[in-house]
Amino acid sequence: MIEGLSHMTFIVRDLDRMTEILEGVFDAREVYASDAEQFSLSREKFFLIGDIWIAIMEGEALPQRSYNHIAFKIDEADFDDYLDRIGGLGLELRPPRPRVEGEGRSIYFYDDDNHMFELHTGTLADRLGRYARGLEAVE
Repeated sequence: MIEGLSHMTFIVRDLDRMTEILEGVFDAREVYASDAEQFSLSREKFFLIGDIWIAIMEGEALPQRSYNHIAFKIDEADFDDYLDRIGGLGLELRPPRPRVEGEGRSIYFYDDDNHMFELHTGTLADRLGRYARGLEAVE
């Protein structure tokens, strides 16, 4: 039986740069760095974002960008602060997708290795409730 999410791993060219991104945008806390020791496929670091375990491993960047992404929940009041953090790190924003009012707002951005992240103000319940009202509720 699945008990929950264990961790997420991102392959990155530069562990230090990704550390800067994780700490600067997500307030991630580094809990392990392999340094010269190698227990896995390559050098790695582990972080906690809240109670979510994020692993980064040294390797080649994704060859191209896609809409595949991971989304983190943020409070609406923090939306502009996160835009400033992302801009301060020189990360590329992706224009938001078209939305209907009531499903929350999102910030999409790419790291240096073509991973896309989303910071989203809504919840699943918000989105399902909005979708249940249908398209006629848009006008």
